[in-house]
Amino acid sequence: PLGAWLASRFGVHLPFTTAGAALACGIMILPLMVRAIRLALEAVEPGLLAAARTLGAGRLDRFLSITLPLALPRVQLAAVLGFTASLGEFGAVITFAANIPGQTQTLPLAIYSALETVDGARTAARLSLCSVAL
Repeated sequence: PLGAWLASRFGVHLPFTTAGAALACGIMILPLMVRAIRLALEAVEPGLLAAARTLGAGRLDRFLSITLPLALPRVQLAAVLGFTASLGEFGAVITFAANIPGQTQTLPLAIYSALETVDGARTAARLSLCSVAL
């Protein structure tokens, strides 16, 4: 129902498209990233926030001047973690976006396709090395 509404209202078609593959990866990786970002925000020293509050800093000011700068390295790490995990996403992409070469085929799907061919072991090994390099 949501897909039909998006298609009729905005002309957005997600199944079997690159945008659909990206959305599938994003949804699958979101819990991993949310957990990493939550841990980054919880690692900020509460005493610093309390001191800023006693000095009159508002919630947004405390977040932008204390919490975000202190948590930023871990938030960046969460982004890298999400990117690398989405590189290996297989199930959601093949289910939602299919395995269309040149359009929605991701690296894991290309490895899978190569292994299904008769002489694809060499191609699959090269693609696996690319995956490790990334």
